[in-house]
Amino acid sequence: MTSPRHFVSVWNPSYAHDAMEQHLQLLLAFAAQRRADAIDADDVYVWWGKVRSGNRLEEQKHLDDARAIAAELDDGARDEVQLYLTDYRSLYVADVEEIQFGELPEAEREHVPAYYAEQRLNCDYWWRVNDIRRLVADDLQAVIRELKPLKNEHYHGKSVSLYGGMVDLPLFVTRSDGRRFFERSERDLSTGGELWAELDARVATGVATIERELRDNVIGETAWLALEPTTRTFIATGENDFRAHRADPAYDFGAVIVSFAKALEVQINTVLRRAVAKMKPASRLAKVGGRTVDLAEHGSLVLGDIVQVLTGEPALAKGLAETITESAWFTGTLPVVLDALRTVRNQAAHGGRVDRATATHWRNRLLGVGSEGELVALARVRMK
Repeated sequence: MTSPRHFVSVWNPSYAHDAMEQHLQLLLAFAAQRRADAIDADDVYVWWGKVRSGNRLEEQKHLDDARAIAAELDDGARDEVQLYLTDYRSLYVADVEEIQFGELPEAEREHVPAYYAEQRLNCDYWWRVNDIRRLVADDLQAVIRELKPLKNEHYHGKSVSLYGGMVDLPLFVTRSDGRRFFERSERDLSTGGELWAELDARVATGVATIERELRDNVIGETAWLALEPTTRTFIATGENDFRAHRADPAYDFGAVIVSFAKALEVQINTVLRRAVAKMKPASRLAKVGGRTVDLAEHGSLVLGDIVQVLTGEPALAKGLAETITESAWFTGTLPVVLDALRTVRNQAAHGGRVDRATATHWRNRLLGVGSEGELVALARVRMK
């Protein structure tokens, strides 16, 4: 079976130095209107244009491929088409709902950033984007590594390369791991029902610097890159908050604990999602919330559910032993850690104060300050 195709493109700062920010600001403005019940959910989107260079005289390369993907979206044959966007320093992935060719109808102009009209830019086609998720912030080497799983269909299926490979844009790519970025259950668990763009906007300050420092000086590059981008964001958010307030003994460190707990939830759900996809149906069954569900269909689990399924389902444990590395730690030691952390997280989530000593204990234990961290151990859990 052929892997579904996605897009990779570059935004050109010569058109607008803040092109990404303009698209995000517009998307966030519509999201805010939706939260105020001023517009419907279907009206929360922004158009991203494939700008036609004034120097290009021939037709856009691989236009038939774009039309084929557009037809898949129109027919309902694809429920996730990814548009990877980079300026080489940062990398985002957008959720594409529709593709329009040529000029957009006048009624759609309010969903288009102003610089397109101001510079009279012509576009070969437009991607209608429902959400935009940041994968890498201001880190060239991380962008290079994050693009490696993408295979360039029109370059012998080789990995996407920033240097020498960004020609005839957009690239048409596949990824053999089938990674999805806009699953509703994963998003809602991580963001509380917000768009990924809204979450990224809230945690942006200081996160990029902290992520690099954690990668290079605390967790290590190999373990850090084995973690999901959203896992890394939550870790960096918790660490950023901790560092900003650790000199204040009166501060409530509940937000730090919640961020670290979110990081664990995201990473463990990712491992489970990939593992159960390879298991026999009988091994995927587990009791969640008092009923038996198929974990391949159920969606993301919260900490309490994770503890329950990892400790109370022998068939699942056997399936995990056959599917992932470090399975004994994953189903033995990890649930004990999660159960203890859950008590503190629940306290924080329900208005209870978390003191500095408790936050320091969990921050050190998870990151590995003074010992190997639980997050490093979790990063070693891979598919066999």
